[in-house]
Amino acid sequence: MSNKSGNESNSSSLGRPGGAIYIHIPFCKQACHYCDFHFSTSTKKKSQLVDMLCKELELRKDEIGQNIQTIYFGGGTPSLLNSEELNLIFKTIFTNFQVAENAEITLEANPDDLSEEVIKMLDASPVNRLSIGVQSFFEKDLKLMNRAHNSEEALQSLQLAKQYFDNISIDLIYGIPGQSNEQWIENLETALKLDIPHISSYALTVEPKTALEKFIEKGKVKPVEDEQYREQFDILVNTLTSKGFEHYEFSNYGKPGYHSQNNMAYWLGKPYLGIGPSAHSYDGTFRKWNISNNSLYINSIGAGKLPQQTEELSKTDSYNEFVMTRLRTKFGVSTEDIQEKFGEKYKVHFLKESEKFLEDGLMERTKNIFHITSKGKFLSDGIAADLFFID
Repeated sequence: MSNKSGNESNSSSLGRPGGAIYIHIPFCKQACHYCDFHFSTSTKKKSQLVDMLCKELELRKDEIGQNIQTIYFGGGTPSLLNSEELNLIFKTIFTNFQVAENAEITLEANPDDLSEEVIKMLDASPVNRLSIGVQSFFEKDLKLMNRAHNSEEALQSLQLAKQYFDNISIDLIYGIPGQSNEQWIENLETALKLDIPHISSYALTVEPKTALEKFIEKGKVKPVEDEQYREQFDILVNTLTSKGFEHYEFSNYGKPGYHSQNNMAYWLGKPYLGIGPSAHSYDGTFRKWNISNNSLYINSIGAGKLPQQTEELSKTDSYNEFVMTRLRTKFGVSTEDIQEKFGEKYKVHFLKESEKFLEDGLMERTKNIFHITSKGKFLSDGIAADLFFID
C-alpha cells in the first residue's frame, strides 16, 4: 500500500504558476435528480470517446505552452474508466505536454465504483488525488438525489481509499429538502472522524429541466427555504474552521497543504485546456467550449475538426470575472491588481461601488486588499455582481 500523496500546495501562495488540463468524462451509471452537467447513461461509445479525447489532446498540444501543473478528470463519472482507457489518456498527455514532476492529478470518483481493485488500479496510475462524490451519509438524502451509492458504500469507499491515498477530497451537499440542521452537523462530523483533509460543499440548487425541478413543481418535494441554506452554510463554515480547515474559497475547505491546485487555476485566472464534450478552455483572452453532444464530438474530432465555439473577453468581461472569482477566495481583490490589469477607470469604479458594502460590514479593507467578511460570505456572488462594471 503506497498511501499515495500528491504534492502539497503552499496554502499561503496564489497557487503554482503553469497551466491546467481538464478532461471531461461524460458517462454516468444513472442520472442524479439535481444534475444539469453533460453526461450519458449509455457507455456504448466510451472506448471510442476516449480515443477522441486523446486525438483532441494531440490536436491542441500547442495551445498551452507552459508546464502543466494540474490535471483533473471530471464528469460525469471518471471512475468508470478502466485501466487501459486511463493509461491511454495519460500516455497521450505525457507524450504531448510538459507535465511538472509534482503535478496535482485529480480523479473524481463515485463511492460505488471504488472497490479495492479499482483503488489499486488508480494507485498504480499517475493519479495522486481523489475527489469522491459522497454528497451525504444519510440514506434518505441519497435516495432523494438518486445517487448510485448508499451510505454504507460511502463510508467503506473512504476507509479503503485512505489506505492508498493521502490527498482526498469529498463533496457534501447542504440545503437538501428534509435535511435538518442536526443531520447536516452529523454529516460534517462523520467526515471529520474519517480525517478527510479537503471538503467541497455546495448548496443543492434547483437547476432548470432537472428531475428535482419537476418534483418541486408537482409538489412531490418541498422547496428549501433560504433560511435553511443560510443556517447550514454558517454551520459548515463554523464547524470546519474550528477544526483547522481553511475556508479558502466560497465552497472549498482544506487543511494546510491540501487546497485544490486545479480549482485555484480557475479562480486565479490561469490558462486551462478543457478536453471532451462540453469542456471549457481559457487562455487569458479567449474562452472556448466544446459541443455538448457525444456523437457530434466523436464525429468532429474524428474528422480532425475541433467542435468548439470561441468568445473573446473584453476588458470589462475580464474585470467582472476577476472581481467575481477573487471575492470568492481568501485572496480578495487588490486594487493595485485592478489598476495594473484594467486601468484607473475600473479601479475608481470598484472603490466607489464597494463603499456601501464596507459601511454595512459585508466587506473589509486591509490596505489595498478587499475581502468579503464572514457576515457577507453567503452573499458574495450578489456583492460581486453589484461591483461589476456595466458598459
